[in-house]
Amino acid sequence: MKWIEAKVFVEAPEPLAMMELVSEIFEELGTKGVALEEPWPAPGDGWEPGAPSPLDYYAVTGYLPENHRAENRMRLLEERLAGLRRTNEALFRVECKTIDEEDWSNSWKQYFHPRKIGSRIVVKPTWRDYDPGPDEIVLEIDPGMAFGTGTHATTANCVRLLEKYLRKGDSFLDVGTGSGILMMTAHALGAGFLLGTDSDETAVAVARQNLERNGAGGNRCHLVVADLLRGVRGKFDVTAANILSEVIVRLLDDLPDSVAPGGLFIASGIVEENADAVLEKMAEKDLEVVEQVVEDSWVAIVARKKA
Repeated sequence: MKWIEAKVFVEAPEPLAMMELVSEIFEELGTKGVALEEPWPAPGDGWEPGAPSPLDYYAVTGYLPENHRAENRMRLLEERLAGLRRTNEALFRVECKTIDEEDWSNSWKQYFHPRKIGSRIVVKPTWRDYDPGPDEIVLEIDPGMAFGTGTHATTANCVRLLEKYLRKGDSFLDVGTGSGILMMTAHALGAGFLLGTDSDETAVAVARQNLERNGAGGNRCHLVVADLLRGVRGKFDVTAANILSEVIVRLLDDLPDSVAPGGLFIASGIVEENADAVLEKMAEKDLEVVEQVVEDSWVAIVARKKA
């Protein structure tokens, strides 16, 4: 299968907020996920020498299947970007190329090495070796087409917060599970019952493989293809959502029904400019903020449902 790689370069006074809006456009177009690129001075820990050169731009890349709907989707992308230009001080440039799925899924693997993202959690790609320390928990992952290696600040923040707040035996809900890294973390930390949802069938299939690879199968772990909380039953001690802030705000309309009294909600994927909107919605839903973490202009919020 071939894919169209559509890369949207962003120039704006608040580029992270604008990147989130571009990501939402890709989501509406039915992409399998997006890749975000932000300026960075040098490769970080866990990436081998020879990694890509330091970046000096902001960009959002989406992957669209090259089929009979591709032309219409690209036209809609241009129209939506034109609308953002009219209503915001922003400029966009789109670069497209056609790639094979195998080329896309393998080209970046040479740069992905094991990385410690929490006090104990280490994310290790399946194709690398790693000798863990005595207290480290190693999670093996192959993100495939689900997007998400666990090393981005938004995911790393969630992992650290799970290490801090998840108690052994807690029930855990992961909304928008992607490659399953948060479910694997919760399982490794001793969660009791685990449920993950994602609207993308590919993501659910990849997450299931990753969970089984890490011994997280059986009756404790369940995955469903669903939009946010649709079809979810029961109340959970800890719920996590590492998704776009606009989606988190929408999720909060129904979330309190799925959080146990005194339970926690960990929200991540929030750019600083949009944090107030999430905080206001949490207050409206009687969720009390316990902690906020900011890293690289990304915000993660822990809130507790009042008993």
